[in-house]
Amino acid sequence: MTWIITKYFLTAAVVVLISELAKRSDKLGGFVAALPLITVLALIWMYVENQPQEKIANQAWYTFWYVLPTLPMFLVFPWLLPRLGFWPTLLACVVITVVCFGLFALVLRRFGIELM
Repeated sequence: MTWIITKYFLTAAVVVLISELAKRSDKLGGFVAALPLITVLALIWMYVENQPQEKIANQAWYTFWYVLPTLPMFLVFPWLLPRLGFWPTLLACVVITVVCFGLFALVLRRFGIELM
């Protein structure tokens, strides 16, 4: 149980760190947020918990493919925010991401990469 609490604490600390950095500097907050810190932590947790190398490698492999369809959201969000407000923009971006992911998965299926 202590291990799970430690994992939650460290992972939450990364999120808090990013939000605090973003308050002080847009560029620094964006840069640190763009780093795959949560993914790196997940890979570390999996390694420490003696997960098979194949499972850890698959985590990195699928994370790469799942990140790509989220990128349009980061371009649309700043454009929609002043027009719709925060919550509608966030909802619209979630929908955009889901649609992009679905289309991306269909395209990749043609190349033998199954995301769904």
